[in-house]
Amino acid sequence: MDNAGLNSSGLVAAFGAYLLWGFLPLYLILVREVPPFEFVGWRIIWTIPVCLLLILVRNQWAQVRAAIADRRTLGWLFVSAALIGANWLIYIWAIQSNYVYAASMGYYLNPMLNVLLGTVFLAEKLSRRQWIAVAIATASIGSLLFGALSTLWITLSLAGTFGFYGLVRKQTPVGAVPGLAIESILLLVPSFAIVWWYAQTPAGPSFGQELELSLLIVLGGVVTATPLLLFAIAARKLPYSTLGFIQFLAPTIVFILGLTIFDEKLDKAELGAFILIWIAIAIFVSDLFAKRPAKAGA
Repeated sequence: MDNAGLNSSGLVAAFGAYLLWGFLPLYLILVREVPPFEFVGWRIIWTIPVCLLLILVRNQWAQVRAAIADRRTLGWLFVSAALIGANWLIYIWAIQSNYVYAASMGYYLNPMLNVLLGTVFLAEKLSRRQWIAVAIATASIGSLLFGALSTLWITLSLAGTFGFYGLVRKQTPVGAVPGLAIESILLLVPSFAIVWWYAQTPAGPSFGQELELSLLIVLGGVVTATPLLLFAIAARKLPYSTLGFIQFLAPTIVFILGLTIFDEKLDKAELGAFILIWIAIAIFVSDLFAKRPAKAGA
């Protein structure tokens, strides 16, 4: 009974996290008039109070103090802060510039890149199906080389920055929300510098001029921290195979938004790449679920 309750709450948290990440482009449409660099600056600034409130509610100050006191941990958080900052900037720019499919493809590739990074850096071993999935995913990138070369950098940089971000955070002994709080604080000075610079332009700062836009910018902190908190809850309560399956929900939603809301043209090279990545995902997920009975019986 208790395990069922844990699984149910974990599923709700997982779907909540990936639904929020999937529909994030709709929020980015509302703040499209804010330049990407400036918006990332404001997003970091307003993420801090949200994270600190969550840390207070969840009584995680000890984790924050321990991470700050450990030079090695703090050093890795500097690296992860740079990676997630770059990831946010590229993603926001891509969505605001109507490169939705390239952004979607980046997050489709990410789970398989994570597996490959685990093999290279963590001495993990890939199963036969996982190698096949990685090979097909690589072929999907090859498809983009022939027809979507100008946006391939978006796909690869999104997958790469988020993949290496996950690798760094996996090796850093700090929780999701305390870690995000410290990362945001580490990026606070450059964030203030960015918004100050935009304040000196003829257009002035985006924040503080119109009430509606200012509230939407403040909402960026909630939009950033909430799905991460839900993901942290889900990761503790669900098997990796289940979470691995649900994580494809977000890029699928982004892909559908590209077809509908953004009305972005899908050329043959991109369609071919998506077909290949969907085949790779089917093989990848089938391998994850094939491992469940063996673990359950162990």
